Amino acid sequence: MLKTRGLTLHYGGSQILHGIDIEARAGVVTCIMGTNGVGKTSLLKALAGTHPRSGGEVVLDGEALPVLPAQGMARRGLAVVPQGRMIFPLLTVTENLQTGFALLPKSEHRVPDEIYELFPVLKDMGHRRGGDLSGGQQQQLAIARAMIMRPKVLLLDEPTEGIQPNIIQQIGRVIDYLKAKGDMAIVLVEQYFDFAYGLGDHFYVLKRGEVALSHGKDGLSREALQAALSI
Repeated sequence: MLKTRGLTLHYGGSQILHGIDIEARAGVVTCIMGTNGVGKTSLLKALAGTHPRSGGEVVLDGEALPVLPAQGMARRGLAVVPQGRMIFPLLTVTENLQTGFALLPKSEHRVPDEIYELFPVLKDMGHRRGGDLSGGQQQQLAIARAMIMRPKVLLLDEPTEGIQPNIIQQIGRVIDYLKAKGDMAIVLVEQYFDFAYGLGDHFYVLKRGEVALSHGKDGLSREALQAALSI
């Protein structure tokens, strides 16, 4: 579904990503791992169009994409749940969900029942402002808003950060559900090792803006992945 070839990214005069090659397939959870500052979030920004890549290719569903802004990448089928969630604090929960309608035809401007089945708290709190929700509830709202866009690729940046354990478990079940549907590639940036290893099918470990490890879960033990992360 999604491939990068030789992707590079700069912030000013500093090169952050050095020739990144990754692949994310539909029905698969692709985990991007590494310590702080290795370029994980920068990679998602390059994919989502929130920071233009400097070079290399992004190929989506067999089509090489030009460098596009975030709206253009969203129209091509990429949805991102950013670190910090970035919901609209003054809009209600329902209004936040409705912002996902922007890329859909008017005939499809409704919140699917599936969203409320996966995140029942959002139905109960539809009238409340986003800024009044807990961190875990805001994370559920951010994921639901991305799902409404019906993306080909869902990019999740540290979805467990600052979230209580019961919500982490629910988010894990939602990711498993989306994977099982088989029509979406899921790219997960995550530092919570047990969460990532439990959900992931293929793992990329970044070091200093480069891919240091690319390996499917088959044949990759917890200990081997932990060792790769600690080198």
